[in-house]
Amino acid sequence: MAEEDQVEAKSEGIENLKVLENIDVELTVEVGRTEITIRDLLRLNEGSVVELERLAGDPLDILINNTKIAKGEVVMIGERFGVRFGEIVDPEKRMESI
Repeated sequence: MAEEDQVEAKSEGIENLKVLENIDVELTVEVGRTEITIRDLLRLNEGSVVELERLAGDPLDILINNTKIAKGEVVMIGERFGVRFGEIVDPEKRMESI
């Protein structure tokens, strides 16, 4: 491919990405999961505690539209919670799960 063609292809790729920039996606931070019976679910009330499979201090999963993209940790930003991205999932592996 000629250098001029490569520059044009790169420019088109950047323009294609700009089209996607304003699309909303859902970001979810998952602390952990567990399975419980419906009986136990119906017995939950204020103050109930459900044990999750994840250990305290383990990194949290960060998902975009239910696809894991990274692991991270909770941080405080003033009086709000935030998430610091740590290990990023390889983009090729992300595409496999879509």
